[in-house]
Amino acid sequence: MNELELKYGCNPNQKPSRIYMEDNKDLPIQVLNGKPGYINFLDAFNGWQLVKELKKATGLPAATSFKHVSPAGAAVGLPLSDIERKIYWVDDMDVEFTPLANAYARARGADRMSSFGDFISLSDVCDVATALIIKREVSDGVIAPGYEPEALEILKAKKKGNYNVIQIDENYVPAPIERKEVFGITFEQGRNELKIDDDFFANIVTENKELTKQAKIDLAIAMITLKYTQSNSVCYVKGGQAIGIGAGQQSRIHCTRLAGQKADNWWLRQNPKVLNLPFKDSIGRADRDNAIDLYIGDEYMDLLAEGSWQNTFTEKPEVFTAEEKRAWLDQNTDVALGSDAFFPFGDNIERAHKSGVKYIAEPGGSIRDDHVIATCNKYGMVMSFTGIRLFHH
Repeated sequence: MNELELKYGCNPNQKPSRIYMEDNKDLPIQVLNGKPGYINFLDAFNGWQLVKELKKATGLPAATSFKHVSPAGAAVGLPLSDIERKIYWVDDMDVEFTPLANAYARARGADRMSSFGDFISLSDVCDVATALIIKREVSDGVIAPGYEPEALEILKAKKKGNYNVIQIDENYVPAPIERKEVFGITFEQGRNELKIDDDFFANIVTENKELTKQAKIDLAIAMITLKYTQSNSVCYVKGGQAIGIGAGQQSRIHCTRLAGQKADNWWLRQNPKVLNLPFKDSIGRADRDNAIDLYIGDEYMDLLAEGSWQNTFTEKPEVFTAEEKRAWLDQNTDVALGSDAFFPFGDNIERAHKSGVKYIAEPGGSIRDDHVIATCNKYGMVMSFTGIRLFHH
């Protein structure tokens, strides 16, 4: 089969719509369940490339959670701590987590609000443990190189039998030239086949040159994630998972701030005050996520004033003061940060420092590189100039 007709394109008025292969070649995918749409396939194919490269770079199973053609989270299959299991809402699951299940729990948990209604990409055959996590989340679909029979049945029962399940040929290699059409005009370019490995970070330009093994893994995750994130983009990573992604901003400092705020929220969720919030049993995971974001943000004082906290909690939670938040954020260390293009000013480094960043990778090439390097040196950071941009549009 070289063509698949779709219901519509990006919007319901954009018809007809299809995906197809030229020269009568077969599509490298099978739809095992559901009817994926135009945006679903964009998310699926971008996400699949991301996890395939993460697996190749780290040797670990990988997962990503995509929304509107950018990842909300990406991770490799390292074990979950007890706190991570709790903040990702999987601590109540009576199942032995596999590395792939760990990877998706981490990818989904990085930014749960953005991941609501995601499209999932998995580097490995979807197992039962991973399918059981997916079953309980609001999601549009999943793409993987295969599915265990029981896992497939679990997924096919989701969304009243309409959950999108795609199987991709893991050996498929696309043509070296890619094309797209805008306003009736065809654009053509060579595919971005850049290999990101340990050598990618060899050019360290700061006084501190101690780039640890884990830092190299985290920087690789950051840069591979950025390779498939709509530009401009910045990615914070810690312990094998993206913890904050800023995508599609016109200003780089806005990318850094947006991703930094998401990274801060991820860390604040681990504070005992947040872990012990007295939720009513009737409050579901998505509503808990929303309430936590309000609690750790500035809106909680408004909830107290309105008295609406009673709709969510069994008792009034203590105020999480700005001073307490800052003290907790100061405990977050050894965070890695990647940028898809150079930092034009040191203000990006100042903002990154507030979120515990110690390791940075960016292309370099700004006329103010010296100022950016000096700002890194002020905080004892390690920064690598990769020498190559990673824009994605």
